[in-house]
Amino acid sequence: MSLLVFILGIVIGSFLNVCIYRIPRGESVAYPPSHCYNCNKNLKWYDLFPIVSYIFLKGKCRYCKVKISIQYPIIELFTGIIYLLIYIHYGLTLNMFKYIILASFFIVIGIIDLKTTDIYDITILNPAVIGIIFLIYEYYIGLSISGNIIGILLMLFIIGGLILITKGMAIGDLEMYLLVPLYMGLKNSILVLLLSIIIGGIFGIVLILIKKKTRKDYIPFGPYITIATLIAMLYGENIINWYLNLII
Repeated sequence: MSLLVFILGIVIGSFLNVCIYRIPRGESVAYPPSHCYNCNKNLKWYDLFPIVSYIFLKGKCRYCKVKISIQYPIIELFTGIIYLLIYIHYGLTLNMFKYIILASFFIVIGIIDLKTTDIYDITILNPAVIGIIFLIYEYYIGLSISGNIIGILLMLFIIGGLILITKGMAIGDLEMYLLVPLYMGLKNSILVLLLSIIIGGIFGIVLILIKKKTRKDYIPFGPYITIATLIAMLYGENIINWYLNLII
């Protein structure tokens, strides 16, 4: 089962690469079929095996020999690993399916935001609708959803306030933060908020010190929210328990 989940992850990772490339360009993620973006040749089925095809083709298009970005196998492998870790942690449970869906969308959002400094509505609305469906189902089977609702209100208050007061974040960042409690509840949403600020602050300072950015430059926050969310999915309970033991 672990192998099947990993394979599912790298296959979905291949599709995430399509989304990362096409969504900022306003293209459909379903049509046209996969093709070389340099020579426009449609790719054969044997060119589409995640990771394996990249290695076999030595990172080049079969037809025009243009170099294929290393991003493609990295995203495929990373997604497979994330899927596997979520499965190992949660097993075949509702949380597993919720978290692999959120992780998939956040990988797309984080990479697109890193590349373009934009977060697109389609990458927010789709997981929002799916998350609401999960929430309704959880309520229907008798699970408490009060933490999710409180978390959403808390994020609206904190991040919405920061946007209004400091202009240091964008609406897209708020939308990402709202997805976290929708899927993960109150405690993990607070953890994601704190972790993303710490991680973003560290990376921001490093980028300024190495002169890649200045204090006036906009730094996309989506990647840091994504990293923090993945950490909370896998190790949130351990981190929260460690912190509580530390202060009690």
